[in-house]
Amino acid sequence: MSIRFTTKALRGMVACAVAAGLALGVAGCGGDGDDSDKPKSSASASQGDGSQPSPQEGQSGDPLAELKGPDGLLLQITTAQRDSGGFVTVNGSLKNEGDKTANVPAQLSGNETEIIRNGRSLGGATLVDAKGKKRYYVLRDTDGRPLTTTNFPALKAGESLSVFMQFPAPPAGTTEVAFQLPMFPSATIGISG
Repeated sequence: MSIRFTTKALRGMVACAVAAGLALGVAGCGGDGDDSDKPKSSASASQGDGSQPSPQEGQSGDPLAELKGPDGLLLQITTAQRDSGGFVTVNGSLKNEGDKTANVPAQLSGNETEIIRNGRSLGGATLVDAKGKKRYYVLRDTDGRPLTTTNFPALKAGESLSVFMQFPAPPAGTTEVAFQLPMFPSATIGISG
């Protein structure tokens, strides 16, 4: 074996060890120290770009809330489903009720640099648990991309688009939260599941 090969191999092993250590360190961060209500299993993110809801995230008949935003945009929230992995997925549709083509405002992405870097999204959305006095932000994957619909096209008049957002789940006893999105009014929605 040459010294160059040995040095490259050692450098690769050190890089792997550092990456594994960082991953374990990040996984251990977060939470409030109370392990009693941690989920027993975890949900994995889909391998796609995170911009489309999965097929099982259907739309229900009556929306939980309708929020009117700028330029004739209407956000209808149809479901807010808690899953066993400790997440709440909010599904709905974004419709252009105006008479001209509308662009989805960049402000809906929020103001966090990491989320803005990944294009337009609904990354500025939050759920507020007034009873528990906590605010829940849209989750991100390991690359910093928000787990929400991203990269919106311009919406023609009358056109609608299915959207989703995924949040950490509030405690099991919390069944109502306030949904907030920049440039839209706040609305109280019920969490099922």
